[in-house]
Amino acid sequence: MRYPPQHKAETSQKIVKDAARRVRTEGLTGAAVAAVMRDAGLTHGGFYKYFPDKNELLIKSLEEGFRETSNRLVEAALLSEPAAAWKAIVRTYLSPQHCDHPEFGCPLAALAPELARANRRMKPRILKELETYRTRMLPFMPGRRSADKAQAFLAIFSTMIGAVAIARILPTRKARAAVLGAARDFLLRSF
Repeated sequence: MRYPPQHKAETSQKIVKDAARRVRTEGLTGAAVAAVMRDAGLTHGGFYKYFPDKNELLIKSLEEGFRETSNRLVEAALLSEPAAAWKAIVRTYLSPQHCDHPEFGCPLAALAPELARANRRMKPRILKELETYRTRMLPFMPGRRSADKAQAFLAIFSTMIGAVAIARILPTRKARAAVLGAARDFLLRSF
């Protein structure tokens, strides 16, 4: 059976989207190739038609996760007044929805410790994805100069990533809300 020319690209994208969700939910080692391929309606053996190895799928998954997250944050920023764009990003990132759904959330909040232990050959590509994420967020950060915006980005995102990671550990919605609220209020008062 012949497939249309775009079939391989569409199937590859479907695999990446599923893997991006699985990786953020189950971790770098939890998203097994067999499960990802099964969800795409394919066999494990067909994996290598789309990706040279699992590391490539992981990088593509991170890329997709950062793209989804940055799209959501940029949308929130663009819907607010320009001076308050960074505040909209903070509110969106530190929302209960983001905390409660790691499968759709920021890869850093879900995977930072695992990314720190990732294969050395993957580190330059992970760094590239982080730089792309930062580049998309910088225009919305508080500050007049580029250096001020870059420093604000580091402080704001480090705080938000840590707050979401800690909140996800906690067993109750009330406890999670307390962590998210404290971080949100601190950031909104600090810049």
